[in-house]
Amino acid sequence: MSLNVIKETIDLGDGRSISIETGKLAKQADGSVVVRMGDAMLLATVVSARTAAPGIDFLPLTVDYREKFAAAGRFPGGFFKREARPSDAEVLTMRLVDRVLRPLFPDDYHAETQVMIQLMSHDENVMPDSLAGLAASAALAVSDVPFYTLISEVRVGRVNGQLIINPSREQLAESDIDMMIGASADSVAMVEGEMKEISEAEMVEAIKFAHEAIKKQIEVQERLRAAVNKGFREYEAEANDDELKAKIFELSYDKYFAIAQESSAKHERGEKFAEIKEEILASFEEEELLEKGELISKYLKQSQKEAVRNVVLDLGLRLDGRKTNEIRPIWCEVDYLPSPHGSALFTRGETQALATVTLGTSRESNVIDLPSEQGEERFYLHYNFPPFSTGEAKPLRGTSRREVGHGNLAQRALKNMIPDEVPYTIRIVSEVLESNGSSSMATVCAGTLALMDAGIKMKKPVSGIAMGLISDDKTGRYAVLSDILGDEDHLGDMDFKVTGTEDGITACQMDIKIEGLNYEIMEKALDQAREGRLHILGKLTEVIAEPREDVKRHAPKIIKTTIPGAFIGALIGPGGKVIQELQKATGTTIVINEVDEQGEVEILGTSPEGIKAVLDKIDSIIFKPTVGETYEVKVIKMLDFGAVVEYTKAPGNEVLLHVSELAWERTENVTDVVNMGDVFEVKYIGIDPKTRKEKVSRKALLPRPPRDENRPPREDRGPREGGNRDNRNRDNRNRDNRGGRDDRNSRDRGPREERRNDAAGESQNNDSQE
Repeated sequence: MSLNVIKETIDLGDGRSISIETGKLAKQADGSVVVRMGDAMLLATVVSARTAAPGIDFLPLTVDYREKFAAAGRFPGGFFKREARPSDAEVLTMRLVDRVLRPLFPDDYHAETQVMIQLMSHDENVMPDSLAGLAASAALAVSDVPFYTLISEVRVGRVNGQLIINPSREQLAESDIDMMIGASADSVAMVEGEMKEISEAEMVEAIKFAHEAIKKQIEVQERLRAAVNKGFREYEAEANDDELKAKIFELSYDKYFAIAQESSAKHERGEKFAEIKEEILASFEEEELLEKGELISKYLKQSQKEAVRNVVLDLGLRLDGRKTNEIRPIWCEVDYLPSPHGSALFTRGETQALATVTLGTSRESNVIDLPSEQGEERFYLHYNFPPFSTGEAKPLRGTSRREVGHGNLAQRALKNMIPDEVPYTIRIVSEVLESNGSSSMATVCAGTLALMDAGIKMKKPVSGIAMGLISDDKTGRYAVLSDILGDEDHLGDMDFKVTGTEDGITACQMDIKIEGLNYEIMEKALDQAREGRLHILGKLTEVIAEPREDVKRHAPKIIKTTIPGAFIGALIGPGGKVIQELQKATGTTIVINEVDEQGEVEILGTSPEGIKAVLDKIDSIIFKPTVGETYEVKVIKMLDFGAVVEYTKAPGNEVLLHVSELAWERTENVTDVVNMGDVFEVKYIGIDPKTRKEKVSRKALLPRPPRDENRPPREDRGPREGGNRDNRNRDNRNRDNRGGRDDRNSRDRGPREERRNDAAGESQNNDSQE
């Protein structure tokens, strides 16, 4: 079997390259490619139905991205050794690709379409999500699906002032920019990322740098499309009735225009728009509604959209009566909830978020276990968007992709403002209680307030704002809108979210719904966003200007200490007995991590006394006395041959004080010198070479008593009991019966006895000198 394999290569200009190959794998799909960079390989496929389902007036597009554990030579974690639901990281990659592709399909193409991308081989030096957009577009390029405007996506980093396309994870760790940019050859369609307080000009520079790289990748895709030469399929376009459209506009446009300039609230405005629709539908016969009802509804939407947009462009007014650069009223409150470790309410117009902060140890960190990344997060944020926040009743089907994406944006906005020395694992949860325009930016603001309320020493507070765009291609007019409403997001041409401190941008997310957005508009939007962001920041700092001096009374305090690796086992105890009993007795949580042959101990608790008790226990376990040093001890046990004492600075550390080390005088009974509970000082002698046990002495710290001068010298004291050893009866040593020893028994022992007497005399002289 012969294969018609076609391959193109993209040169990144720094010795790296990306290849795109088609014709070898998944040939029954409408289009399939393998994208390779280094050892990283992604398979992307696209399949689109030949006809659209009846009654569908939108594009049912599904973008799916999965990372296979086999790609990294690893087994999936968990009980079932099989990939299951997508991780948050995979969901975020799906969203990155979807947001660029979706607006570039023909408006009237409604056939169900699936784009599937999977990581088949992983390279530690390649981040696969930066190749997913290229792979998806290339798969569409080699298909006959009517996707006319090809795109690509790249990641941009900046290390030591140098911009880099698709940096490695190691380079990204040193970068102050991490942005994903998706674009066609003509214009940027999507931007998302985090930054370390960069300026608006620096952000635009990074986007332009990425766009140039994207243009080269699109040129290669165009060559691939020409080589495959499938053409585009024919599809049934939407039904249209120009006469009916004109009639609907005539009946509805002026009414929509009038309501749009009335400055009304969301629900009030929605009811008025609904009344217009009902009124116009009532003017048609039932048969005409059955035949053309879908067209009528479509034209009513178009009429409403055009009216709202023209109110902005013609009158400079918005649906709620604000000017284009005006921010809705804001009110905030901190410490709203009594039990969480930190809490805050942020309300801007008809959008409200309630944020809570929970503090914990490293045990509560968010574990990341993916084929392309392993690690943990000590700071993370979860975002919940219940249906009641928009006044709706909808089924609850778990965390949505939207919730994952919005939560990730808010997390990235705040994470770089958390100092490295903060000892806690921090979890923020944002509950969106009302929504009419950028609840993710409300989450950023509420998160900042809650962190400061919790006593987390943020480097700087962060605020966020969502910008919109209304433009007219025919006249070239446009209006950049600050703090957009939900309707303005839906009816507008751009959703541009920017977060930052007073000194720079920390995160952004931009989605463009039209082709041809120029950099002039982008720069104006960024400048206007900065003004709005600083205004909102001022409102936050009016409520709480600085983080609280300490965590709340009921919040856990955390202390970190380090112990030698050799003592980790002693602190844990057999089967965890020591640490479990210590946690129970002190009401604390103790976590031990082994790092570089050291034990990093985290102690979390609400009671200072409990934390101190743990520290004392650790000191006791790792206590090691120094030879020659003096230590205070306490008698805890009495023995016939001494007393067991423990070091007062290290309770539980015991040592035997032998009776011979109690005092200089001969001690008959231990109780003559010390008793239970006595506290005194001893000198640490070290390890006794005979017993191989630790030895301490009390008498070494006492003055040595002077020798009694009236005591006679040894030679004048008379014979010891049993006679002088030199004159002892030696009959028992008679060796007459030991053959060959007679000569030895008869030797003259005078000289030997003289040496002994000389030595005894010298010893007595030394004693008298002392």
